Amino acid sequence: MAAHLSSGRVNLTALREAGRRELREFLDKCAGSKAIVWDEYLTGPFGLIAQYSLLKEHEVEKMFTLKAGRLPPADVKNIIFFVRPRLELMDIIAENVLSEDRVRSPLRDFHILFVPRRSLLCEQRLKDQGVLGSFIHREQYSLDLIPFDGDLLSMESESAFKECYLENDQTSLYQAAKGLMTLQALYGTIPQIFGKGDCARHVANMMIRMKREFPGGQNSIFPIFDTLLLLDRNVDLLSPLATQLTYEGLIDEIYGIQNTYVKLPPEKFAPKKQGEGGKDLPTEPKKLQLNSAEELYAEIRDKNFNAVGSVLSKKAKIISAAFEERHHAKTVGEIKQFVSQLPHMQAARSSLANHTSIAELIKDITTSEDFFDNLTVEQEFMSGIDTDKVNNYTEDCIAQKHPLIKILRLVCLQSVCNSGLKQKVLDHYKREILQTYGYEHILTLNNLEKAGLLKLQTSSRNNYPTIRKTMRLWMDDVNEQNPNDISYVYSGYAPLSVRLAQLLARPGWRSIEEVLKMLPGPHFEERQQLPTGLQKKRQQGENRVTLVFFLGGVTYAEIAALRFLSQMEDGGTEYVIATTKLINGTNWIKSLMEKLEPPPF
Repeated sequence: MAAHLSSGRVNLTALREAGRRELREFLDKCAGSKAIVWDEYLTGPFGLIAQYSLLKEHEVEKMFTLKAGRLPPADVKNIIFFVRPRLELMDIIAENVLSEDRVRSPLRDFHILFVPRRSLLCEQRLKDQGVLGSFIHREQYSLDLIPFDGDLLSMESESAFKECYLENDQTSLYQAAKGLMTLQALYGTIPQIFGKGDCARHVANMMIRMKREFPGGQNSIFPIFDTLLLLDRNVDLLSPLATQLTYEGLIDEIYGIQNTYVKLPPEKFAPKKQGEGGKDLPTEPKKLQLNSAEELYAEIRDKNFNAVGSVLSKKAKIISAAFEERHHAKTVGEIKQFVSQLPHMQAARSSLANHTSIAELIKDITTSEDFFDNLTVEQEFMSGIDTDKVNNYTEDCIAQKHPLIKILRLVCLQSVCNSGLKQKVLDHYKREILQTYGYEHILTLNNLEKAGLLKLQTSSRNNYPTIRKTMRLWMDDVNEQNPNDISYVYSGYAPLSVRLAQLLARPGWRSIEEVLKMLPGPHFEERQQLPTGLQKKRQQGENRVTLVFFLGGVTYAEIAALRFLSQMEDGGTEYVIATTKLINGTNWIKSLMEKLEPPPF
């Protein structure tokens, strides 16, 4: 089942196993039959650690979604709440427990499992509601880093960016440091730590302190990672705002990938039977899992979308040729061999059919005039054209009342590519947005300003062109089919975050000291002492392994760019990616939007 987690240089199955073990231990504490009441947000991340079969083995008979009112009837001895430490959820739990008690009192045991941390505030709230004493076990389950793929880990902390940059709440940074300590316990101490940004500095400090406070935790595991690179999201605010142009990036931009699953419009996936026409089309969205366990997806996920069609048609020819083989199978031995390959061939054929349908759905959008116009404006901004004045296309989109998030992405992109907007331009955009979409969005604009996405140009000097030239962030001649540079993931723009990782590996950050000073937050380097005998002697031709941790979120296009660097012949470094959350421009901006409820009169 989890073979794709062990396919890379670092076997991430060990991390998944540790998570499963901890879950089993907790379930076994609650003896007897069980029902789990889920905080809905947690079901996706948990699905990547443990399937229902594992829960069933430990006497979990029923599962419910946490909602107000009475709990559904269930003939079980234990009711376990799996929840995030949120105050509003405590009120619902209290209501559940109180309404339960009145009906059939002493028969059931209640337990609560906080994910990823216990919270005194939440326990106090339960106490105020008079239900704290009803819980026999009150524990925490540290689901810090969840393995998504053979080279990808995420904390799936949906509000980490907002907490760090708007609310000055460092809880998610503490979780990141905890997650890194867990990784080091499993895969050895990471000898070198590099970082850029304030949050990166905090995480590194917490890791060093945790190591000092648990001297017994000095493990004697041979280190698998050579380097840890901690990067703040606000060092590169540009990459998530731009439209991703890899296959996986576009699936996420258009349909949204949740915990490796995507829901797609069903009509493209209906089996076409002769003579039936279009009757009985399915109405349920088609749900597909996307990870490298699927051979074809692993091959095309990180390609620029324009290079996907040719791969699919090549695959189609290979598969139909393989099915043709059956006509040439004469002897019993040949027939037997063909039959033994059949399941694999049928899986390949259905995988191809799915991805051809997805590619058609995406192509309908990428060939539209609006997509092209939007992309043209983005690329003009990123290459430094007309970033200092009000953009006509953006104005037209506001006048036609295009989705607000699309407008905010364009305006923020322009602001970032111009190191802030002039007062006149900024005021004009704000006025247009508020008058068209409503004054309740004033709080959202305020949040975007606080986060540095939308800002006033304070100095007369725009630093972006210097950063763009020094870091080679814009490439005019991009080869999308056979790329030779990471800029293919945005068809011209090379993500700054990944350039930083690339230059750190070779020739080192000393070559870009000036640019690093222009980017927000400190840059630093720490070394962690390894016990004697564990120092790494690199074999001839063996690649270094670097863990890049994005604090505040990472996009699929950036992941594709890091995978491209890992696969380069002369790269010398393989990358594993960790993040607080997998994001795209839309859900990132959405997490910063503030709902201002209209007055009740």
